[in-house]
Amino acid sequence: MAASEVSLTGNPPLRPYLIAHAIAVIVMMAGLLIEGRVFFCGCGSWVPWVFDVDSPHCSQHMFDAYTASHVLHGVVFYGAFWLLRGKIGGAWRLWGCVVLEAAWEILENSAFVIDRYRTGTIALGYEGDSITNSLCDLASCVGGYLLAEQLPWKWSLAFLLGVELVMLAWIRDSLFLNVVMLVYPLEVIKQWQLGGGG
Repeated sequence: MAASEVSLTGNPPLRPYLIAHAIAVIVMMAGLLIEGRVFFCGCGSWVPWVFDVDSPHCSQHMFDAYTASHVLHGVVFYGAFWLLRGKIGGAWRLWGCVVLEAAWEILENSAFVIDRYRTGTIALGYEGDSITNSLCDLASCVGGYLLAEQLPWKWSLAFLLGVELVMLAWIRDSLFLNVVMLVYPLEVIKQWQLGGGG
């Protein structure tokens, strides 16, 4: 095998590259199965989206209001990996995005994080994601990454801020608040999100 084929800075051969992506997705799905995630919502309805964040069906169908935050994951990951552009080629940076999002989906659906969401955030009835929802979250992240790859950084930043503002107005939550409330819950933010502070 030529040195360029194993270099992180070069373009990888297509087949091993696709296999690397498939492995990341399979590991994610296996992790979710081990955690007891169902494939799809057990409600019997195959509607692809549920946008009511208070619904028990949220995170059980293909798309929900938080899909937008997963798109922003991709935008943020693109920015982070862009800083490594001299050391890691574009194809492998995208793969890194897939690995990070897949790892987050496994962590997000762990008992610890689910309990953290229930006690520290407004997601009081959160039961974790279905496998289908996690796959669509991963696809949304990749979509955000590819979008950021095409946009000048100022437009990517404007897109990120715009989506955050829309989410704040729509569901009183956003990627930024989600991170804050997961890491260091603030009662004043929780009360505002519940409708008591604004």
